[in-house]
Amino acid sequence: MELAEAENDESILADLSSELSEVEKTVEQMRLAALLRGKYDKLNALLTLHAGAGGTEACDWTEMLYRMYLCYAEKNGYTVTELDRLDGDEAGIKNVSFKVEGDCAYGYLKAEKGVHRLVRISPFDSNKRRHTSFASLEVMPEIVDDDEIKVNPDEIRVDTFRASGAGGQHINKTDSAIRITHIPTGIVVSCQNERSQTQNREMAMRMLISKLTEKREAERMERDQDIKGEIKKIEWGSQIRSYVFCPYTLVKDHRTGYETGDVQAVMDGDIQGFINDYLKKSQ
Repeated sequence: MELAEAENDESILADLSSELSEVEKTVEQMRLAALLRGKYDKLNALLTLHAGAGGTEACDWTEMLYRMYLCYAEKNGYTVTELDRLDGDEAGIKNVSFKVEGDCAYGYLKAEKGVHRLVRISPFDSNKRRHTSFASLEVMPEIVDDDEIKVNPDEIRVDTFRASGAGGQHINKTDSAIRITHIPTGIVVSCQNERSQTQNREMAMRMLISKLTEKREAERMERDQDIKGEIKKIEWGSQIRSYVFCPYTLVKDHRTGYETGDVQAVMDGDIQGFINDYLKKSQ
């Protein structure tokens, strides 16, 4: 800036502005990286979407959210693997489990945990009435080894069944899909998209350990009296965000107050602003 003033050269200011913009981006990335210091933040993420009450409308909303997270993953260079899926009776998805692999995938996506609410004119309503739909998202770190979590073989029930999704001849003609029930907690996990029963069982066990770890961490947070602010509470039944398509367009996070009117961009995976604001305000 001193050089621009001394030389009375405004063209230098354009270069300065460009450099300043790059520095601001770098500092913001460093700040966010510093916020991801949790025990599991660097790990891959296991996500499960569940349709709420409302039949086809809720299933369609779940599929829309699934696409949103697939787009987000693609924008950030993450790899997505679908693990288990149950399609709706007429359209959409009742529930789907998938893994997001990449640097700090869990650290970022943990901000998305909770209930997501949609308000729109239903394409399934011949009278074109406005409908409200809900879908919930579970987010867990992918725990490969955790010495603190021990699963007693006597406390689980393993069921095999025929995979219902798309797959090769082996997947469709054998009972390769696995469902594991953890009897003490009632937690149920399933995997059907791996190539063999052994691989499905291994992935399902990993999902179970991750769910048990998440349950343990939530219980620790409840016991920890020095946790500050509403934003840090993990409440499964809480509605975290609303997506309004009609009579106006607005996506608003109810925990942080962050909002945008560009609904289409959000549905195309542009949710980093919501995630960043959550991470900053949850410290």
